[in-house]
Amino acid sequence: MRVMASLPGFTLTGAALVGSGRATRAPLYLRGGHIATRAATRDVTINLRDHLVFPALLNAHEHLQVNNVPPLPGDTVFPNAYDWIDAFQAHFAEPATVAALAVPKARRMRHGGLKNLLAGVTCVAHHDPWHPVLDSPNFPVSVLRDHGWSYALHGPVYGPPVRSSFAATPFGRPWMIHLAEGTDAVAASELDELDRMGCLAANTLLIHGVGMGARDIQRVIAAGAGVVWCPGSNRRLLGRSLDPRPLQAAGRLALGSDSRLSGARDLLEELHCERLRGELGSEALLGLATVDAARILGLPTRGSLDTACVADFVVVEDRGGNVADNFVGRSRAELRAVVRDGLPCLADPDFADWFAAANVDTMAVTLDGKPKLLARAFVDPDLLAMEPGLEARPHVERAIRRAGGNA
Repeated sequence: MRVMASLPGFTLTGAALVGSGRATRAPLYLRGGHIATRAATRDVTINLRDHLVFPALLNAHEHLQVNNVPPLPGDTVFPNAYDWIDAFQAHFAEPATVAALAVPKARRMRHGGLKNLLAGVTCVAHHDPWHPVLDSPNFPVSVLRDHGWSYALHGPVYGPPVRSSFAATPFGRPWMIHLAEGTDAVAASELDELDRMGCLAANTLLIHGVGMGARDIQRVIAAGAGVVWCPGSNRRLLGRSLDPRPLQAAGRLALGSDSRLSGARDLLEELHCERLRGELGSEALLGLATVDAARILGLPTRGSLDTACVADFVVVEDRGGNVADNFVGRSRAELRAVVRDGLPCLADPDFADWFAAANVDTMAVTLDGKPKLLARAFVDPDLLAMEPGLEARPHVERAIRRAGGNA
């Protein structure tokens, strides 16, 4: 989202800022899309009393262009993702799938970005070829750049060849590949194969890793590599997921939603479901989608509320109790505000003055039945119609226009 140089800075007061599982009551200063050290003369003050401010989420694995495609019907469990891909071929002929894929890819990509933004995600690692729409200043989320990727080692896959893609990845940037996405011998053998190819290194980012055993996980940790955990997708397609605890304890795990084609609705739902399972606590889960993801993806100015970081954050009501529980387990409709580059993008209607001060034109919508204001730059009627639970409120739009205000 483009930040205009003429806009004032903002000082957020009254809220508790969350980092490393602790809440600190201090003002938050925003200037030029980043977090500043102090207020400026022209700063606009936003009162966030009784609220908590969390870093916005990072989605470490997403296929942005397929979130409108219906999933494979039934509850078949596959031995590996290659078999799932084979089974999906017949699904391409289904009328609903044909209709979904007939939507222009640029619009489907924007829909994937909007889906993430509505859930408090402001940065996504997209695991597919780059598309020009991702360069748009009004794309709903930031997208990881300057990284390398291959699709997988085997199967009917596409994308850059493994060895050459790994070799071409800039120093210090992540290189991603779907690996060990299964429970059979094929999946169990893939880490060895990748290592023999010389592609297991500190910048290697393995997606899924379900078929890896305990020794494999220790090899990943020893190499300084990372894993992106997509538990919703894994359990739906493969019947189980990996044990996240060793990788999380070593700081080598991030969280991804994959897409609605196989995974949960969004990253918030992934957090909620894993919190209920109890393998990791709320603080650890939140780290997987903020500070841990930022480190693994090579994004030092994201995932925290530190000075000079990108001003991407989420505002929620402070309900007391465990700090992280105030975010993990919330639905997207319960998020009070989502801010990207220091500008509000989605918020409850009582934050209308914040949008006005930031010169952000808005659309009145309902999100899962709750009134919201959404930055108009990120949505059009066609895109709005693609997202279940998101609807325009034209009667509110008309009333505000008659009053001469900003919706």
